[in-house]
Amino acid sequence: MQPLNKKDDKRVELFRERLENILNRHHELYRLAGLIDWDVFEQEFGEFYSARKGRPGIPIRLMVGLSFLGHTYGLSDEAVVSKWVENPYWQYLCGETYFQHQLPLDPSSMSRWRKRIDEEGCEKILAKTLQAGLRS
Repeated sequence: MQPLNKKDDKRVELFRERLENILNRHHELYRLAGLIDWDVFEQEFGEFYSARKGRPGIPIRLMVGLSFLGHTYGLSDEAVVSKWVENPYWQYLCGETYFQHQLPLDPSSMSRWRKRIDEEGCEKILAKTLQAGLRS
């Protein structure tokens, strides 16, 4: 099933501070999150999801962000997912609005994602993120 789109969720949590309000706006990952055209990935990889069958998919931005972070820092799937819980900048890059205290997914989902998008999809992720970085 298609992943839920977090940017359409306009709910405000009364006693939680949004990540964008507490992070340093000059941090490289904060800036990169604003430079990447995330809709390109939604269009590119959205075809891999069924519109009506199954449970909602894992958000594409989360999968793209985790793939980028894992490649950038040379981390295994298990390490990138566990470090994601500790790092608010990583969470912001991956599209979270509020700090999360639980793992976003099982690490095995990362390897299934890579098989689904194939080597060509992984190269597109790296190309688009590098283009955004060079624009900055």
